[in-house]
Amino acid sequence: MIDFSIPLAGPYRAESSLNQAAAKVAQPVTAESGDSVDLSSEVVSLIQARQGVETNIAALKTEDDLTKTLLNVIG
Repeated sequence: MIDFSIPLAGPYRAESSLNQAAAKVAQPVTAESGDSVDLSSEVVSLIQARQGVETNIAALKTEDDLTKTLLNVIG
């Protein structure tokens, strides 16, 4: 049986980073708390997290293609 926990750890981490960055950007600003979110750094984090997700998806697609090719060669 194949253990997919290691290959899937990257996408899970990237998704977690994306969700954390999005949550920080989406925080409401109240008069009492002031502007507590640095939007420029959070948007950079959001972009980096999105690119991480996209990179991991591309790696999983490549792994899937390689597996299909290998199974076709084996027959």
